[in-house]
Amino acid sequence: MIAPKKKAQMSVYLDPDVMKTLSAYAARREQPMSLIAEAAIASFLSPDADERREAAVAKRLDQVDRRISRLERDMGISVETLALFVRFWLTTTPPLPEPAAKAARAQAAARYDNFVAALGRRLSQGPKLRQEILEDIQESEPT
Repeated sequence: MIAPKKKAQMSVYLDPDVMKTLSAYAARREQPMSLIAEAAIASFLSPDADERREAAVAKRLDQVDRRISRLERDMGISVETLALFVRFWLTTTPPLPEPAAKAARAQAAARYDNFVAALGRRLSQGPKLRQEILEDIQESEPT
């Protein structure tokens, strides 16, 4: 039976800040510092280390790109919803005569406060408009 190779010992001088970081990392991972240092050196000397780092960065960039695409889509839905509402409201609401305008402004202020409160409730707990739109589209499409 062949005996396993014994690891070689090496003395290394580390900057105090690097030593603190290594010690803290080893304590968090509950691993010996020598094991972490060995893994770091092996990773540094590995011929495919650059490719692995590049793959990790590319994966993160893809995730960010997907998130930005969703944000862009959601913003587009929000803008179109608001524009459609404003256009509809402007085309269907006749101007009020001056005596009724004051009463309408007072009522509008109360309605606006109710609207803001309802919007706050919906944003904090209710389904999002974008989700309702997707569900409506899926229900209306023939399977």
